[in-house]
Amino acid sequence: MYFDRKKLEELEEKHLASYACLSSQSKGRRYPDEEPDYRMIFQRDRDRILHTTAFRRLEYKTQVFINTEGDYYRTRLTHSLEVAQIGRTITRALGANEDLVEAICLAHDIGHPPFGHSGEAALAKLMKDYGGFDHNKQSLRIVTQLERRFPDFPGLNLSWEVREGMVKHESEYDSSDAQDYDPQLRGHLEAQITNLADELAYTAHDLDDGLHSGMIIPAQLENVFLWNTLVESIGWDVSIPLDDMIRHRLIRTLIGTEVTDLVQATDERIQKHKVKTREDVQKLDCNLVGFSELLYERNRELKDFLYQNLYRHWRVLRTQTKAERFLIDLFEAYRYEPRILPESARQMINEIGPERTICDYLAGMTDRFALDEHARLFDPTTLP
Repeated sequence: MYFDRKKLEELEEKHLASYACLSSQSKGRRYPDEEPDYRMIFQRDRDRILHTTAFRRLEYKTQVFINTEGDYYRTRLTHSLEVAQIGRTITRALGANEDLVEAICLAHDIGHPPFGHSGEAALAKLMKDYGGFDHNKQSLRIVTQLERRFPDFPGLNLSWEVREGMVKHESEYDSSDAQDYDPQLRGHLEAQITNLADELAYTAHDLDDGLHSGMIIPAQLENVFLWNTLVESIGWDVSIPLDDMIRHRLIRTLIGTEVTDLVQATDERIQKHKVKTREDVQKLDCNLVGFSELLYERNRELKDFLYQNLYRHWRVLRTQTKAERFLIDLFEAYRYEPRILPESARQMINEIGPERTICDYLAGMTDRFALDEHARLFDPTTLP
């Protein structure tokens, strides 16, 4: 049987929860764009995101460990894929729209500059008098303006719901600015799921990378309640050295514990607030998607530990300091002599100004390209 778009939309309406965002009820796209016969609107959005240059570049952009540290550690690309996997699991359990969640998850970090949060901090300082820099806003700029793949409109022409989910992306390190996207309303359930899937993924996987790198050792975690719960749940005798298999079991158990708690706690809130529609979700004075109060507190303890012992580790800080210096040097060099920018970038100067043009160019760089470009401009032994 051939499942055309109408049939797929009917299956969505039949099987998803009443509060889910349905493809057939999307607010649509900014520009006229004929939909294919065999893909729903959020499926197509996901596919467009996957094929962008910005998404491919995430392979060589820092999560915590810079790309030159080794092949094992997470990058922005693998993080985005892991967020999407966790997001789909949560979404299916709650009866929400998997295609919409996957699209938002894959797009949520495409605006990140090289060198992770240190790169973002550097660009924010450099752009403070020119409109600032925020990777959430940059992600939206990429999908609405900077990616040029269609002759009839700029960007990817994504649906309202995907763009709204990106704009209303929030985490402990990100705050949303929902101007032009119903700022008085909360994110739809799928946007809220993305926010928590992101938080869950980076907490678990940063712990994994920290342990693998040796920057964190198990003895440091002995006062972290959640860690002790994990150790007990897998029956690990801590006198036995931590090897890869034990570490994988611990991280897998952590993710499973968090997802289970999140789904159950969210379902309880949905029942408590008698949520029936998408509008019910967005008009509430609180987010529905979240952990139980107990696990929230346990997560807070674990995240505080990671901040002090991984994100503020001297090796990470030393790399961050160098990364900020690289971006500052490049920004100042391009600003002093814009003619050293590639022609494709220079063409934008008259339209958006030199500073924003340079910022867009720097934000699109991978770690590796930024390091190579710095060497070409500042190392006299490197060919231009």
